[in-house]
Amino acid sequence: MKRLIIYCLSFLLLISFGGCMENYLDLYPEDKITAANFPEKESDIKLLLDGTYACLRETAVIDQGLFGFGMTDCATPNAYNWGTVEVFNKLGAGRLSSSDGGVVTFRWKRCYEMISRANYLLACLEKIELAGEAKKLYVGEAHFLRGLAYSVLAETYGGVPVVLSEISTSEARNLKRSSREDTWQQALDDYDVAIANLGADAPEKGRATKGAALGMKMRAYLYQGKYKAVLECVDQIDALKKYGLFHSYATLFDPANEGNKEVLFDIQYIEGENSQGTFLDQYCGTGTGSWTRGSRYVPTDDLVAAYETVDGSPIDPENPYENRDPRLAFTVVLPGSYILGHRFPSYLYPGGAFNHAGNRLKHLSTRKYRIQNEADLPPAGQSYINDIILRYADVLLSKAEAIIESGGNVSEAIAILNRIRTERDDVKISPLPLSLSRDEAREKLRHERRIELALEGRYWSDVKRWKIGKELYPMIIKDHEGSVIETKFPNGYLEYYDLLPIPDSERSLNPNLEQNPGW
Repeated sequence: MKRLIIYCLSFLLLISFGGCMENYLDLYPEDKITAANFPEKESDIKLLLDGTYACLRETAVIDQGLFGFGMTDCATPNAYNWGTVEVFNKLGAGRLSSSDGGVVTFRWKRCYEMISRANYLLACLEKIELAGEAKKLYVGEAHFLRGLAYSVLAETYGGVPVVLSEISTSEARNLKRSSREDTWQQALDDYDVAIANLGADAPEKGRATKGAALGMKMRAYLYQGKYKAVLECVDQIDALKKYGLFHSYATLFDPANEGNKEVLFDIQYIEGENSQGTFLDQYCGTGTGSWTRGSRYVPTDDLVAAYETVDGSPIDPENPYENRDPRLAFTVVLPGSYILGHRFPSYLYPGGAFNHAGNRLKHLSTRKYRIQNEADLPPAGQSYINDIILRYADVLLSKAEAIIESGGNVSEAIAILNRIRTERDDVKISPLPLSLSRDEAREKLRHERRIELALEGRYWSDVKRWKIGKELYPMIIKDHEGSVIETKFPNGYLEYYDLLPIPDSERSLNPNLEQNPGW
């Protein structure tokens, strides 16, 4: 009887709701995003795009970001990372293993996260009706971001699985590595789509432009040694008539000058309590001994010694920081630098405060990307300085290198280097003679790239692609008293370090991922 009553009640309910059952089944929770109601409109697409851009940002430990800020220089003779999160220092010293975390695993995971989000965004764009121009922009930006991810993967690991659509977990665990050439080509193909769809100006600050896509395509060709293609990209960048050298090297990275004419692409940060900022100023500034303010990556004496004098004369050993290339003092906090105080009185560095107590390099600190006035420091983790990924000086240096390496006019290349050495208001150093040989010009070009882009995270890529590790190592790191802290690559540079290992954690999930040689 009970069962019969239940059946009858069920039947009556069906009859009662029969007229509206179809609509009833179409009702979804309005306070939640589900596959059934998302995406529906352009604002949903914009949300997906913002989520893809978010993969570029790093709000926790900055040495693990895709571009690494200045921390990447710790993998080179430019800098030393004393801290507990020292994977870049291990990388630069020949002590890394495939089981290490940090950049070894982070770049892989973050890049594929960005690829997955870009693929999902592109799939959703096929489901939503959008105005032609709006859709073009979203398509262009999705391909730009996916191209960035494949560029980082190709440079970091070599060939990796190329994924161009949504896949299941089981499919992901059976992917095989593509060749390095094919991985780079995918990045270039994505950049081409971005170039075709993006405008010279972005609809919002921080979003990609045609110039950004051309610039990153140029860098992809540069890192592959395809120099004639580099020159073609530079010509297209210059045809936009939008970019040039900023007049002041000293204030190029100042928050007040963000988005200046030298910036082709940067990653945006703002001050705020919800992970909108970074720990960058904590990691590159001087401090009081507290972890919240003290250099984590520190310039080396080797980098300081590489800066020329203004007039080409020998460095005065009695006054080693006088008459030097102005970019030295704009990049490194040198002894005798005046620091405006915040939680402590103003002082000459080093003096009232040193670097972090755990940092044995007491006599040097990082100035570039540092909030110069201690009184303006935001709360820890809320640094609002943008990370410049590509600027016009890099474009000029890439052009000069491409001219030299492709058999072009050496004098033209030297003239480009002299622009960087003399064109800014606050950087005036003796120009190089136009009569240099090709070999001499190559040496000067590589020196100029190291100095101009010091502590911006570019030198690691240059060391690898120029194959100059054996010339740089072993390298001794000494503290401010002259005592040896560490010897980087004590037995000489290991060539297999030109690529990072495929993370052990990924290979345990997918046995098809063959390990890079040497690891």
